[in-house]
Amino acid sequence: MIRCVKLWTGADRKSHFEEGAIDLEPGARGDALSGKFSISSAALHQTGKDPVLGWHTDAVRQLLITLSGAVEFETPDGRFTLCQGDVLYTEDTGGTGHNWRMLGEEPWRRLYAVLDPGAVVPFRPTAAR
Repeated sequence: MIRCVKLWTGADRKSHFEEGAIDLEPGARGDALSGKFSISSAALHQTGKDPVLGWHTDAVRQLLITLSGAVEFETPDGRFTLCQGDVLYTEDTGGTGHNWRMLGEEPWRRLYAVLDPGAVVPFRPTAAR
């Protein structure tokens, strides 16, 4: 499994998050694989210094995969940290949004994968709601 945090806008127009994972199945060569899901585009980003964006939403539904560095996200629900190898599944496209800040001196390198409208992400919450 790969650690994944889901971030979304609730009916209350506030951002919420839930800890979870993307389950992996055994692959043919001894590796582990997730199911495939469609994306429309992907882009790499690097941030070397905290830009102090303030509270904001995401433009689209997407996966954000942290390649290096660490950041702390804040929502009305609380805070969570993303580190190397973590996935953020974000559907936080409206409402009050979220905030983030960089942790440490290492640049935050990440891959944004914009999901196709019908893409199903195999997110599994860690704890039952």
